[in-house]
This record gives sequence, structure tokens and C-alpha cells, in this order.
Amino acid sequence: MRLLLVGYGRMGKIVERLAPEYGFDVVGYLDDTNNIDGAGIASAPAADVAVEFSIPAAVAENLPRLAARGMNIVIGTTGWNEHEEKMKKVAADAGIGVVAAPNFSLGVALFQSLAEQAARMFAPYPQYGAWIHEIHHSAKKDAPSGTAIALQQGMRKAGYDHHIDVAASRAGSVPGTHTIGFDGPFETVTMTHTNRDRAAFAQGALQAAKWVHGKRGWFTIRDVLGISS
Repeated sequence: MRLLLVGYGRMGKIVERLAPEYGFDVVGYLDDTNNIDGAGIASAPAADVAVEFSIPAAVAENLPRLAARGMNIVIGTTGWNEHEEKMKKVAADAGIGVVAAPNFSLGVALFQSLAEQAARMFAPYPQYGAWIHEIHHSAKKDAPSGTAIALQQGMRKAGYDHHIDVAASRAGSVPGTHTIGFDGPFETVTMTHTNRDRAAFAQGALQAAKWVHGKRGWFTIRDVLGISS
């Protein structure tokens, strides 16, 4: 299978290194030197799947151009949510498959499912206040992270309608740590997911790329892993 890398920073390079393990041949890559405003996509090598790890502002430029070339897409970039409904329509009109997720870590996907279960269980007890805290490396553009936002949205959908305080920190080279907590008058319950290596995101993205090959529709990491909502 042929893989095109859109974004060739730290994540793109890790995806390139691990791609052969998932049956992919990286046929090309696009970055801020050859794909300004999506201009490089038209002349990029043909590929079965494109993996998008660029910057938030670039997603709305890149996806329509990739869709026009019939490439399925895995989007690991975060911070572009205001364009999601428009991008879904573009993908549907083009008949391609897209997997979009704020975080491609298997552990995070399972962690979110646990967070939603906890929110559902704590929902009847308003004396427990909820919070989410995340910390990432200082170069991360969006704050709070897409994962923190997804955690909050999932907890809401699970029935937790009390306030959920969300806080973000940016420091050093932290790949990503997310904590959810519930604090009552006399006790505190917390759950934490800590990422030790960005390879976890790359592995998930490649698993998603392999899964979406030949499919049509808009999917999440839960679909890839078979995790029910």
C-alpha cells in the first residue's frame, strides 16, 4: 500500500520509520517547503492513504485537495474542529474514507471509554466536582488539547451535566499526559494516562491507515478499534 505523508515534522518522521511494519511504502511527503496552502498536493505521488500530521490551519486546505485525488485520509492534526462539518461533506462528496481523531493512541481511546463510564457513574452525585488537566510540550499549538476536549465532550454525552473544569499546561518536551478527576467532600478519585513516546500516536495512525484502506465514510479511532460508544 502506498502512503503519502502530509506534514513531515516529528510525527511524520516517526510514521515514516514505522510504516513498513504495517505494509506501507512511503511514496512522498509534503511540508511547509513544498505544500504552502496545499499547492503541492496536485503534483504529489499517487497514494492509497494520506496521513495528515501538519498544522490546524492547513487541514481545511489539504483535505479537499487530497479528496479530489481520491486518497483516503488519516487526520492526526488537532485544533481544526470548526471546519469539521464542511470537511465531512467534502469527504462524502468525493466518496473517500477518513479517520479523524484528536489522539491515535490505543491507550487514550480506552482511557476515554473509562472516563465516560466514570462520568456516567458520578453523574447522580453533584457533590463530586469534575476536572480535566492536560500537559504537553511547549511547542504544541492548541490548548486545551483535542484529547482534553474529546474527554469533556464524552463525559457530557455520558450524562455528566455538572461543571467540568478543564486546564492545560505547556512545558518542556512532554509528549502528553491527561488526568480526569472527581473530588468530593472527603475523597478524590483520579485516572491518568501518560504517553512516554510519540510512537504510540504513529502506531495508531498507521493502524487506522491500514483499516481505512478501501473504505468510504467518516470514522474515528473507536471505529478502527471496535470500541462501542
